[in-house]
Amino acid sequence: MNTSTGKTLLTACGISKSFPGVQALRDVDFDLRRGEVHALVGENGAGKSTLMRIIGGVERAYSGKMHLYGRSYRPAGRSDAEKNGVRMVMQELLLIANLTVAENIFIEKLPGRFGVIDYRTLNLAEKEIMQRVGLGDIDPSVPVRQLGIGRQQMVEIAAGLSRRCRVLALDEPTASLTDNEIELLFAQIRKLKADRVGVIYISHRIEEVMRIADRVTVLRDGKVISTNSTSELSVGDIIRMMVGRDLEQEHLRRAGKADEVALRVVGLTRGDKVRDVSFEVYRGQILGLAGLMGSGRTEMMRALFGADRADAGRIYIGGANKPVKIRTPRDAVRNGIAFLTEDRKEQGLLLNLAVRANISLTRLRGVSRFGWMNIPEERSVASRYIDALSVRCSSTEQTLSELSGGNQQKVVIAKWLYRNSDVLIFDEPTRGIDVGTKFEIYRMLGKLADEGKAVIFVSSDLKELMAVCDRIMVVSAGRLAATFEAGQWSREKIMAAALSGYAGA
Repeated sequence: MNTSTGKTLLTACGISKSFPGVQALRDVDFDLRRGEVHALVGENGAGKSTLMRIIGGVERAYSGKMHLYGRSYRPAGRSDAEKNGVRMVMQELLLIANLTVAENIFIEKLPGRFGVIDYRTLNLAEKEIMQRVGLGDIDPSVPVRQLGIGRQQMVEIAAGLSRRCRVLALDEPTASLTDNEIELLFAQIRKLKADRVGVIYISHRIEEVMRIADRVTVLRDGKVISTNSTSELSVGDIIRMMVGRDLEQEHLRRAGKADEVALRVVGLTRGDKVRDVSFEVYRGQILGLAGLMGSGRTEMMRALFGADRADAGRIYIGGANKPVKIRTPRDAVRNGIAFLTEDRKEQGLLLNLAVRANISLTRLRGVSRFGWMNIPEERSVASRYIDALSVRCSSTEQTLSELSGGNQQKVVIAKWLYRNSDVLIFDEPTRGIDVGTKFEIYRMLGKLADEGKAVIFVSSDLKELMAVCDRIMVVSAGRLAATFEAGQWSREKIMAAALSGYAGA
C-alpha cells in the first residue's frame, strides 16, 4: 500500500483481530485520503465495524500498524483517538438516555461557569446543530429516552457533526432515516469533504454507497476482497464480492390470498401518536407498514402489543366476535402475537447472556421440566435456529454481546420463531443488516406467510416493502392514510400518502 502520498490521512497495514472463537480481521490493509468518502462494505460479521472500532480506539488488542498524518498512530482509547481528530458515530447508539438532547450533543463541552450549565446557550447551540440534519423541531430539553430510535440516531449523528475532526467514521448512519433525512446527512458529508475531512462510511445500502463514496473496500470473512474507485464498480459487482454469489436473480415472494382474518384492530388510539386506527391482518399474508419517521408506525405496534397502554381500541383474534384484553406484552404473547422491536439492544436481547438463553427466552417451558432448565435441550433448540438462520457464532454458549449487530438481529428473530406465534410484528428487521442476510430474512418472512402466519412488516425502506409485501398500509401523523394492494402502489403514491397528514401543518 502506498502511504507516501500527501493526500493520505490514515493508513492501516496488516490489521488482524480475533475474539473468542472468531477471527474478525485477517491482515487487513486500508487507507483514507483527505476530502474523500471511503466506504467499507461487507456482510454482517465481515469485520467492518471491528476495523472502525480499532481506528477509533475502542478495540485495542490487535496486530498490525496504523499511521495518522504520516505519524505512528495507536490510540489508547476512544478519547485518545478523538484528541487526534478521529471521531466515530457508531451503529449501536451511545447516547445517555436520561440526559437531554442538548446535553448529549455537547456532553464534552457544556457551556457554563463555576460548574453551573448555561442552558440558554446550550439549547441555542443545539438548535443550530439539529437544523443541519433537519430536526430543528426537536425540543433540546427533552430526554433522549423519549425519542424513537430513528430520531435518537439523528441526535447521535448531529453530535458527531458538531465536533471538529479530521477523520469521521459513520457506521450505518442511515439505517433508520427517511429519504429526506438521508439527503440532509449527505449534504453535511459533502461539506465535510470540502473541508478536507476524511469520512469512513459503513453501510449495507449499496445504492447509497454508490452515490456518496469515492472509493469502496469490500470485506468478506475478515479479509479485504478489493478496493476500487466507485466509478469502476456497479451495484452488482459490489454484491457479488460481498456475498460470493449473484443475488440479482433471487426471487421474492408473490402475493398470497387474503381469505382468513388473523387479527382485527378497531379504533386503536394512543394520545396524538396513534389516532383511531383500524385494520385487518390476514393469515398467509405479509402486511407492510410505511410512513415517515415519527409518523406513529412504531407507536401503533407498541400499543397493539401492550408495550404502551392504549387509550382506546379493540383487538380481535381470528374471526372472534369478542375482543381480547391486551394491557401488557404478556397478554399479547398469550394471544399469539409476537413483536420484534426495532431497538434490539434495549428491548429485544439480554446481551450478557449466552445465545442459547436468548433464543429460549420466549418459551422456557419447552426447555425445562418441573422448574429446572434442561440445558442439553436448550442447546439443541438454539443449534436448530442458529443453523436455520445462519447465525455466525462460535457456539450456543457465546455471549450475545460478542456477536455483530446483524447476528444479534438474527437471534431476536430466532427467539420469536421458537415461540411459534400466529401473528408476527417485525419492526425494521433489516436495519443494519447486510444485503445477503436481507434476502434471507425476506425469504423467511415469505416462508412464515406460506405456513399460514400473519406477518406485519414495518420498514423505512419502500423498495423492500414493495418487493416483499402483499399489502402496504401507510401511516401519516398517527392516522392510517392509505392501504394499497399488490400492483396498486408506487413509490410516488406511498410518499404522497405518507405526507398527506402533514399538509398545511
